[in-house]
Amino acid sequence: MSVSANLVKELREKTGVGMMDCKKALAETGGDLEAAVDWLRKKGLSSAAKKAGRVAAEGKVVAAASATMGILLEVNSETDFAAKNDKFIAFAVGEELTHQIATIGENMNLRRLASIDVAKGCVASYIHMQGKIGVLVGVEADGDAEKLAELGRKLAMHVAASAPPYLDRESVSKEDLQRERSVLSEQARASGKPDNIIEKMVEGRLSKFYAENCLMEQQFIMDPDLKVGKLVEQTAKQLKTQIRIVGFERFVLGDGLQKREDDFACEVAKAAQG
Repeated sequence: MSVSANLVKELREKTGVGMMDCKKALAETGGDLEAAVDWLRKKGLSSAAKKAGRVAAEGKVVAAASATMGILLEVNSETDFAAKNDKFIAFAVGEELTHQIATIGENMNLRRLASIDVAKGCVASYIHMQGKIGVLVGVEADGDAEKLAELGRKLAMHVAASAPPYLDRESVSKEDLQRERSVLSEQARASGKPDNIIEKMVEGRLSKFYAENCLMEQQFIMDPDLKVGKLVEQTAKQLKTQIRIVGFERFVLGDGLQKREDDFACEVAKAAQG
């Protein structure tokens, strides 16, 4: 089948695989982008399990947290110059946006908004690289508010650095789990081992998948010998309370948005044509 240059380009950005392999993967899967990602992984050409997205938009990610509620907001602008403008940084949402567009002289948009609230405990926030990455983490617990806030901020910094797709094993959808199992099974079969060994290989690799992708099972960035879940458990023991991590939100500025790149687009178009 004929594969569009834009689709090849998107798959290449998503996986880091060469254009010709991307073109072949899309042709083999009927132009299905996600199926093409899996096809490449099964062939051992890509380890990408989830799209990271190209960061290309300007603007800022901002956060506001107060006691048991927090909000994460991404605002985009046309240029980095505008994003550093004090009025851009300080403006409030709603009707004020229209006024600031006129004042700054560039188009802006409120791209996305997320919030977390807890019944008790705290919602911690963390902004990295002056608004390039923003994180919220909900910590539900009784006890010392200052200690809980400290734990929340450490977890928010960890999420900013490690980008876990899921909170824990229970958060992994049936569809995502089945897809991962399918890819791992295909990879294991390529070893030529018998079925009973393949099954053990798949389960072992699934454990590694959880350890790499679930927040509570990741190695804590400030102490690699400690898993995040263990850190929460230790803190709960110190505070003599129960702690539950309700969830988290992580925004990367411009995630999935792209600037025009004419030279690269021409390169992809040529590859897709022949």
